[in-house]
Amino acid sequence: MSATPAVDEPGQPERQHPAQRRTLAVLSLAQALGGLSNGVALGVGSLLVAQVTGRDELAGLAATLLTLGGAALAVPLARLAQRRGRRVALTSGALLALAGALTLAIGGTIGAAAIVLPGFLVLGGAMAVNLQSRFAATDLSTPRHRGRDLSLVVWMTTIGVVVGPNLIGPGDALGVGLGLPPLVGAYLISAVAMAVVAIVLWTLLRPDPLLESRIGAPAPTTPPRLRLAEHPRALAAVIAVAAAHATMVGVMALTPVHLDHAGQHLGVIGFTMSAHTAGMYALSPVFGWLTDRVGARSTVLVGAAILLLSIASNLVLPVDLAPVGLALLGLGWSAATVAGSTLVAAAVEPPLRPALQGRSDLVMGLAGAAAGATAGPILGLVGYAGLNVAMLPLIAAIAIAAIVATRRREPQPA
Repeated sequence: MSATPAVDEPGQPERQHPAQRRTLAVLSLAQALGGLSNGVALGVGSLLVAQVTGRDELAGLAATLLTLGGAALAVPLARLAQRRGRRVALTSGALLALAGALTLAIGGTIGAAAIVLPGFLVLGGAMAVNLQSRFAATDLSTPRHRGRDLSLVVWMTTIGVVVGPNLIGPGDALGVGLGLPPLVGAYLISAVAMAVVAIVLWTLLRPDPLLESRIGAPAPTTPPRLRLAEHPRALAAVIAVAAAHATMVGVMALTPVHLDHAGQHLGVIGFTMSAHTAGMYALSPVFGWLTDRVGARSTVLVGAAILLLSIASNLVLPVDLAPVGLALLGLGWSAATVAGSTLVAAAVEPPLRPALQGRSDLVMGLAGAAAGATAGPILGLVGYAGLNVAMLPLIAAIAIAAIVATRRREPQPA
């Protein structure tokens, strides 16, 4: 069974565009380097915030501000892509992230929280670039291979998130050798990575995939405007992605705290989070293939089922088997996000796609930030088991949204 697109696309070519292979290679390289930058930044972010503020309870602001920065930049970068193409938009996001990394290095050097905290917001450009790169991978895709192409770029993040944290030590040694305070050197590595990303995207992302996809298409008589109320299937696709992300963040964010309270040592906590990260990215090409072969709806529903299995594992397995539940949490997120993002990529007509993709990334980021912010109070009120149970309505929303997003307006031949 082939995947069913969210909109009818009778004019879409079935043969791969000659520039698509080059586009995927460039985006994959940029994605790996961007993931490396994020991995380094997040690895010491909480420590840097605690260091410059002198308050450990504020350490979580690093991840929160980075996520909010990525969400806030999603729509402006999508609008820039709509007007000027992916190359300009993605390069601009990388340059913003470079500025954010340098701001963090400066703020950390002089110990100024007023500089460090906004720096994380600007560094969110790296997250925005990583998110929008997966959509750029679909600009020249055929409907039959859209899931595969998107998932390949997502998978390349694995390299960055694995290698990045391992560069924290060398980066710190580099910074100290240059006379900088501890933790600051890591952001020099992050800055170099984003500088290379900007160079790669600007020089090699030619032809621009979004502009190339418009060749031969009639130019709109008026600037396209997206009203989600007029596109219920697109809105449902956005909800499916956001709900999957909120489920993942809500459980993941407080699992280390739960394990620490349960008396688990740092080695177990680290292994648990590594299992989770591996689940998020390592098998994304499998879910992309599944999206193309059996359909996006089925793959999102598989993701919801895996998330449900993760919740059950967290409820019934002993605490020393936490890596099982967190690996399943990552796998469920991967399936739902890859397939859901594929739905978003095809949910509206081509002129409206960049706008929808930007809004999807915005909602996804805000949903994740909200889930992370509320997970702490929920954990305090009802414990880790209650926190997992609280995710069940979100998992139901994923399944319902996937069904709505793939509902046909009229019967189509198989």
